This record gives sequence, structure tokens and C-alpha cells, in this order.
Amino acid sequence: MKSEDTPFEGGPMDGRVLPVLLGPTGQPPKTYRIPVPDAAGGPPTVLVYRRVPRGHSAKLGLPRGWKYEYDPEGAASRRPRWPWSKPDATPGGKRDDTDG
Repeated sequence: MKSEDTPFEGGPMDGRVLPVLLGPTGQPPKTYRIPVPDAAGGPPTVLVYRRVPRGHSAKLGLPRGWKYEYDPEGAASRRPRWPWSKPDATPGGKRDDTDG
């Protein structure tokens, strides 16, 4: 597998450069999760980093490379919202209307 040295910005990994495995398209993953073990033996803390462009080329505006920025909230994955997807607001797949 091919890897690329990718810089990390913000959070506990600020300033570090790690080799990140590239996917089949030649790009690193969109999110990078780092589990950090708890010193007291509890559940590990997970640091979440999001991939952002390192810079853009002058003529075409294409990304010149990638870096990871710290996401302190560690929000759930940002999936595309397709029109045919079920909404997340209704519990258990029940309908919203009350007209039975």
C-alpha cells in the first residue's frame, strides 16, 4: 500500500507529520480517528481530524495536497443527504403524521 506524509494541525497532534495510507484513488481518508488510551484504564478517548486541502494551484484551483485539522466536537460522519434517504428525526421508522 502507498502512504503519504501528512501534517496535522490543532489539538494534541499539532505540528506532527504522520505517514497516512492512501486509498484506491490516491487520497487519504476524509476523517482520521486516533484512539488515545486512558491512563486510569477507562474507555479510550478518540481524537478526530478532518482532511482539508493544504493549498490550491494557481491556474486550475486544484488541491496541492492534504492536511488534517482537529475537530474538537468529533461530530458524526458528514454523509450526503439523498432525497430518498429516511430522515433521522423519526424514531423507529414510524411516520410523522398522526392521520393513521
